Amino acid sequence: MIGLIIPWVVPLAGVNLPVYRIVLIMTLMPSLASWLTGKAGPVRAADLGVLLYCVWIAVALTAAAGIPAALQPSASYFIDGMGAYLLARCYIRSAEDFSNMVAFAVKLIALLLPFALYEWMTGRAILLELFGKVFPTVELAPMPPRMGVYRVQGPFSHSILFGVFCGSLVALAGSVDVSKRLIFGRWLSVSLLVATTFLSLSSAPIAGVALQAALLIWSMALGRFWWQWKLLWAIALVSYLVVEFGSNQTPVQFYISHFTFDRQTGWYRLLIWDYGSASVMNNPLLGIGQADWVRPPWMVSTTVDNFWLLTAMRYGLPSLIILFVSILSIWTALARKRDVAPALEPYRRGYLICIATFVIVGSTVHFWAAIYSWFFFLVGCGVWLLDTERAGKPAGRSLRTRAPHGGRRPTRASS
Repeated sequence: MIGLIIPWVVPLAGVNLPVYRIVLIMTLMPSLASWLTGKAGPVRAADLGVLLYCVWIAVALTAAAGIPAALQPSASYFIDGMGAYLLARCYIRSAEDFSNMVAFAVKLIALLLPFALYEWMTGRAILLELFGKVFPTVELAPMPPRMGVYRVQGPFSHSILFGVFCGSLVALAGSVDVSKRLIFGRWLSVSLLVATTFLSLSSAPIAGVALQAALLIWSMALGRFWWQWKLLWAIALVSYLVVEFGSNQTPVQFYISHFTFDRQTGWYRLLIWDYGSASVMNNPLLGIGQADWVRPPWMVSTTVDNFWLLTAMRYGLPSLIILFVSILSIWTALARKRDVAPALEPYRRGYLICIATFVIVGSTVHFWAAIYSWFFFLVGCGVWLLDTERAGKPAGRSLRTRAPHGGRRPTRASS
């Protein structure tokens, strides 16, 4: 996690490696060993799905550019995706591990805040300047000011990524009690995360923060109402139908065009969606690899601000389906789990809200570099909840609880 916020790109053995990837390379084999030997609980469909997703990327890149050109990017995607997923999957195995992770992430963002405020007011990426005196860093992405202040890039490749990193933790910090591990309480932690996210001045991360806050408030306001989430799904469905039949835009177009700081940017994203989806339909199986996509000459930028769309464009629809189903299998299994201990309910709520928000934000943001790994790390960090069991089950069944790192310890059988 420290490696995520260190912007160095270290030249090593002829390859430029970011710090977080060096860490993932070092931890990949222990994580694989722990996973394959069952120390991280049973192998789940999502585990195999993430592995298959990485393999499919390698196949798609090889088909598009040949084996020599595909080796390095395929290895990078495997390390950044599967490596980060397994690291969280294997080493966050208890409520204590989970809350420690959330508290440590809040500490990292508190550490970034003074530098972010300086950059917000002056436009100088002070962190990149300081770290750049030792090793090369990620490139500076200069952007025009918004509302008279500057967008904060921090140690990441873009201000959007800075906002996504800080904003992704709001639901977790608002659900998990981290006061024993921090000098400030839960809600001060949430306020810190919200304020730091705002410094990015990026609409998608800020919208993600608002969504997480709304869901947390909904959960607390209707906590005793058994149908609270079914009611929310019903409201979401009605809203979808209202946009579908009451607007001249599709729901995707409505979301993209209305939830941006710059309306022109929103319309440009609609064009990206139109031409990007056409690219997917023209190359549905293996995509176009890392080649440029077809669009009008006046659309100069090659950027695709949609993680899910770009995944399908580059590696074909199967890659998108495999990844989405893998994430959904964890999410739905945890949402439907009936034997979660009451003490773990806040952990489940925070994780489900976090992942759902990440999926939605991904429709207007591309996850790359450190945030790509952070996304897979967050997906893997909640799987331990599926291996927990509620104490006090019906008679005739031996009760077992999951030990912190995947081992099992017997408890007294219920009588």
